[in-house]
Amino acid sequence: MTPLVRRVLTALVLLAVFVPAVVWAPGWLWQILIAGIVGLAAYEWARLSAFPLRLARVYALLLAAVALALPPALASGWPAFQTGLFVLAAGFWLLVAPLWLLGRWRAGHPLVRAAVGVVLLLPTWAALAYLHARGPGVLLGTLAIAWIADTAAFAAGRLFGRHKLAPAISPGKTWEGVLGALAALAVYAGVLSAATGMPALSLAAVVAGLLYLSVLGDLFESWIKRLAGLKDSGDLLPGHGGVLDRVDALTATLPVAAGILLWLERSA
Repeated sequence: MTPLVRRVLTALVLLAVFVPAVVWAPGWLWQILIAGIVGLAAYEWARLSAFPLRLARVYALLLAAVALALPPALASGWPAFQTGLFVLAAGFWLLVAPLWLLGRWRAGHPLVRAAVGVVLLLPTWAALAYLHARGPGVLLGTLAIAWIADTAAFAAGRLFGRHKLAPAISPGKTWEGVLGALAALAVYAGVLSAATGMPALSLAAVVAGLLYLSVLGDLFESWIKRLAGLKDSGDLLPGHGGVLDRVDALTATLPVAAGILLWLERSA
């Protein structure tokens, strides 16, 4: 079986499980499912950060447990805390992550890495829960931005890639791939505009901003893997690597997208 066939088959299996869960799972079950995904990603993050095996497992379990415990524990205070998580994630991705990559920071101290893992994954869990509560179409439509960008960038990079985007961080990524993703997302924004009646230019601006964050999230994880001397965050998903490899772009895009939607709802 070729790597491409393995990659496609794994993607089909994931979609066959994930999409029905998005559409039919009640809120409480969805929160448990995504807490499991966050736990797996947290474990891989801890291993990339050179945590001992036992400590990595404890870290993953704690982060998943905290995610599940926060909404009932905070009760009426959860919406405000959730908003704070989205703001925290936006601050990290818009300010800290670009400086991290430009400065090629190692930030290898376990406490720093543990804190960054929380900033990456807890707001992502909150965003997945928030977007799911707004309806399957809202969640899938938001996820599609990262999926379309990733697929189009991969295809355009393979066909036309000549100019490296960040060779010292991720040699495989090209400017042609980014432009291919931008073109595909422009079409997607047009389709969304036609389907929802939302202004096309506003949608295009939001989608372009989320593409930037998607690329940033991908590059950030690539830098962490390079520091760890690893190609993938794990080997759980044949052809795709680890769970963190599949959600790296989502950790940057979903909290910001959820924050934008939350702001629009409160402004209406």
